[in-house]
Amino acid sequence: MSTYVWEKSYPPGVTWELDIPRKTIHQIFEESCAQHADKPFTDFLDKVMSFGDYKEASDRAAAGFQKLGVKPGVNVGLYLSNTPHYIVAFFGVLKAGGRVVNYSPLDAARELEFKIGDSETDILVTLDVGSLYRKMAPMRGKTRLKKLIVGSIADYLPWPKNWLYPIAQKKQIAVWRRDDWHMSFKDLLANDGKVKSYPVGDDLWDEVALLQYTGGTTGTPKAAMLTHGSIVAAMSQGQAWTLPYTTPGTEKVVCVLPLFHIYALSGIMLGAVRNGNQLLLYPHPDIDQIVTDLARKKPTFLPGVPTLFTAINKHPKAQGLDLRSLKICMSGGAPLPVEVQQAFEKLTGATLIEGYGLTETSPTGAICPVDKSVRRPGSCGVPMPGTIIEVRDMEHAERVLPAGKEHVGEVCIIGPQVMKGYWKKPEETDKVLFSHPASSWKGLRTGDMGYMDADGWLFLVDRSKDLIISSGYNVYPRMIEEAVYEHPAVDECIVIGVPDPYRQEAPKVFVKLKPGASLTFDELKAHLQGKIGKHEMPVALEIRSELPKTPVGKLSKKELKEEERAKAQPKAA
Repeated sequence: MSTYVWEKSYPPGVTWELDIPRKTIHQIFEESCAQHADKPFTDFLDKVMSFGDYKEASDRAAAGFQKLGVKPGVNVGLYLSNTPHYIVAFFGVLKAGGRVVNYSPLDAARELEFKIGDSETDILVTLDVGSLYRKMAPMRGKTRLKKLIVGSIADYLPWPKNWLYPIAQKKQIAVWRRDDWHMSFKDLLANDGKVKSYPVGDDLWDEVALLQYTGGTTGTPKAAMLTHGSIVAAMSQGQAWTLPYTTPGTEKVVCVLPLFHIYALSGIMLGAVRNGNQLLLYPHPDIDQIVTDLARKKPTFLPGVPTLFTAINKHPKAQGLDLRSLKICMSGGAPLPVEVQQAFEKLTGATLIEGYGLTETSPTGAICPVDKSVRRPGSCGVPMPGTIIEVRDMEHAERVLPAGKEHVGEVCIIGPQVMKGYWKKPEETDKVLFSHPASSWKGLRTGDMGYMDADGWLFLVDRSKDLIISSGYNVYPRMIEEAVYEHPAVDECIVIGVPDPYRQEAPKVFVKLKPGASLTFDELKAHLQGKIGKHEMPVALEIRSELPKTPVGKLSKKELKEEERAKAQPKAA
């Protein structure tokens, strides 16, 4: 039996010991389809499809993929927005015996070209949406891609939207040739749905189901190899945490985060599969539509990132609508500001909790309890069931640091949800994975810095790669950002390190202001006095109308670092 100190913060009836079924992802999907066949699985722009509908469509997709040569060891790319095509293709690939490779619609041409070669993708599914197809079409002859399967959003729209869509969106729809390189999504499904079966369950537990590229800030992208076992473990952890507060088969879950991202794929889509719940599926984050649907369609769960909750708080319609159907909302991807959490809970009456994880952990790690009475401001929660989190010395990785704010080190996650490794990168894998003496599961060095308190609550300080060494002192951008956010004029904020002739490196603040607000550098420095140390004081402030964001909407430092690096390069003669 476990004796972990953090277990006392768990919800009623939840224990650290976790029963994880040794099944494949698609086995669990099949079981849910059998149990909930007539229940709605998705509502896509008012087109409702049942679990039974997806069972039939994914069988046909699997049979279609197998005719194209998909079998164990074959990787199939998904380059899609949030439409039913994604769900049908995802389970179709797995049922056919293949692996899924997720591609981001925001990838530039160079990134797409690299990933196609690196992941050995010969077959890829996309849409005729111009922003997708027009970037993928040039990959013909330039890469190893042999078959491009093209769907249309109209495939899954209700009448009369399916008829009006091609007319209304004519300029946005790409025209593509009917030839041997192309195939329509409808043609992929035009078969009897008879699938050649491959081993499942224990036989595939440690086999790779998904290649998920990480959003690294340096070097070429790395694909985390997520197995059936690691993803099923993450699904089981999420289900255990929320089960005391939910009724499986009855909940409605908003899915606006992109399914190509592991948070939405594992935590939202597969969570709904495991629990037999309905997804409200949005092809893009239309905040007007989301706020309207919160009142009209009465969802009970809203997973998101801090920027989504901020946008809802600010939306002019939100104050006048009844949003009380929401029960539990989950924020991830970036630190959740306390004022955003409090404003959202006041607006909706829901509980907004924060969690922490990585692509490499499928993506579970720590999570805050639903019970507000045990909340600890600034913490991203306690280790999830079946998970051990340790803070280790940055220089002596085998040394586990004691509890306390003064003991900042690298956060390490040990558990069944940890990836198998990085695809075709054994040296990179060896740098981050390790064996643990108290667990049969692998451990992951996250690259995140933080500390744990005496009760096992985790507090993140920063990413190790974001650490600023200023005059020999460690400066954590997140600590400065939290202080900057306290200024009433600040809407969004990013702090990065820039070259400094005296301190070698020093913090620079980038800010997006609230409408009508103003802020000078001197005013900011006056505001920060007493809140941060002298060695943490920024050397510059830059006001921007927008700050860069990742595909899931969290603030991104990558672009700003690249800009500052380019500025620092000596000019060519």
